Amino acid sequence: MNNEEYYQELGVDKGASQDEIKKAYRKLSKQYHPDLNKDAGAEDKYKKVQEAYETLGDEQKRANYDQYGTAGANGGFGSDQGGFSGFGGQSGFGGFEDIFSSFFGGGGQVNPNSPRQGDDLQYRVDLKFEEAIFGTEKEIKYNREDNCHVCHGTGAKPGTKVETCVRCGGRGVVNVVTNTPLGRMQTQQTCDVCHGRGKTIASPCETCNGSGHEKQAHTVKVKVPAGVETGQQMRLQGQGEAGTNGGPFGDLYVRFQVEASKIFERDGSEIYYQMPINFIQAAMGDEVEVPTVHGNVKLKIPAGTQTGTNFRLKGKGAPRLRGSGLGDQHVVVNLEVPKSLTDAQRRALDEFAIASGVKVSKQKKGLFR
Repeated sequence: MNNEEYYQELGVDKGASQDEIKKAYRKLSKQYHPDLNKDAGAEDKYKKVQEAYETLGDEQKRANYDQYGTAGANGGFGSDQGGFSGFGGQSGFGGFEDIFSSFFGGGGQVNPNSPRQGDDLQYRVDLKFEEAIFGTEKEIKYNREDNCHVCHGTGAKPGTKVETCVRCGGRGVVNVVTNTPLGRMQTQQTCDVCHGRGKTIASPCETCNGSGHEKQAHTVKVKVPAGVETGQQMRLQGQGEAGTNGGPFGDLYVRFQVEASKIFERDGSEIYYQMPINFIQAAMGDEVEVPTVHGNVKLKIPAGTQTGTNFRLKGKGAPRLRGSGLGDQHVVVNLEVPKSLTDAQRRALDEFAIASGVKVSKQKKGLFR
């Protein structure tokens, strides 16, 4: 992988800011998360996105990557310490923590035993057209990483303790001196005993295999606000996956998908209804019954109404999410012309044409008419 491919994985330019990189990572991580996306290749894409962000999300490693490629990003030139994907079981949005805070050593590092927030999750809720208009309550079920019900998140078998790693002293990293053509260079590498966790477990929990987490079914009720639209989402705090080292749960982002109506169209808080009327109604006027999401209402069609005329029914639209009150419903009338006429209808129209001074060329009947 060259020093351009990480940027390509996240879909950002090489000059992108940290905020742009973080936004791109969050979007792609949610899109390809294995728990949310079961498509073939989604998991591999998810891992590549994680790997790219672990480098570009850190200013120091990003600078090394831009100059030296992946060798620089990994903390050395051709070192065998490998990448950092999967470190500490973290891949979420609760703050990427890298044990390498300095490429050439001598810098401080984040304590691997500090609490870290769990991953965020995303869930799609399908709504009927009317449910989106008036709001509703939905109960959703999904699987998430939760604290192990046996060890309660410690990763240790009940009755045993988690010990501080004796090799790294709980730091998760060890200093390594390497002879290079430029001289002796000191770098930091992941501790080969605790694998960066800063602690060791002599007797891992048999239920979670020492991870402290296990997949569990989770149920939560979602109060859908009135007036939501497709693509909008709401955040449910603490309904994501479990944190590490006693850290808080991540959040759940609920995205709404609204089913299209068979008779209405919607634009924000405004609702549109296409209403067919005949020539007599348009010419002479009429009072018709119009359906709205709030029930049927009466609408007066003035004499001489032209096709395409838009009548506004105030307050018969959808609720405004920002602000107060309801939008309006627009009734657009469309003149329907009959495709065939009876003899009586044709005679009446002939008389209308004569009275109007309109001369209409008679259509000749063909052999098959």
